[in-house]
Amino acid sequence: MEANINGTYTVLEVARRSRVPRVIIASSNHAVGYFRRPDGLAPDYLFPMPDTYYGVSKAAGEALGSLYAHRYALDVICIRILSCAVRPTNLRMLSTWLSPDDAGRLFQATLSTDKPGYRVLWGVSNNSRNWFSLDEARKLGYEPQDDAEAYADELIAEYGEPDPLTQPDLAVVGGPYCSHDLDADRLEGGV
Repeated sequence: MEANINGTYTVLEVARRSRVPRVIIASSNHAVGYFRRPDGLAPDYLFPMPDTYYGVSKAAGEALGSLYAHRYALDVICIRILSCAVRPTNLRMLSTWLSPDDAGRLFQATLSTDKPGYRVLWGVSNNSRNWFSLDEARKLGYEPQDDAEAYADELIAEYGEPDPLTQPDLAVVGGPYCSHDLDADRLEGGV
């Protein structure tokens, strides 16, 4: 709560008072983690369905961004960042990977576009097995170059073919974070 909710509020308020015209919010797929893997692509503006308290804090950050965009005409772009890593390390990341180079391209686009207003978009590379819309990101000038498919043979050899019917981590956007293993009463020191 302190970092992701109060911290986001503080940044937005300081930006408003200092007349900073734009804030980019690092949101997360965990703000919509319970969204079931779509047949097509998950749309950019999904209604919040957080999978954890972390996801709740990211949804709250997006809501704060909306407030500041609409009340104070601040440009706010919320990027629901997926799996940003040097390379994909599991089957899930064949769909959710955001390469560091594409992350740079995405942030460059969000910083250089003219008057975007309030936006919510996915932070993901141009993966062949992508589950997520790139429409909003492309409207801002993002053109991803990388594809996790370059690592598919190696990952499938290690883990087998991805199957959302038998692998629950592949059935919802939040993956393993939707598991009851993360319920407060199951975690050490939980309530």
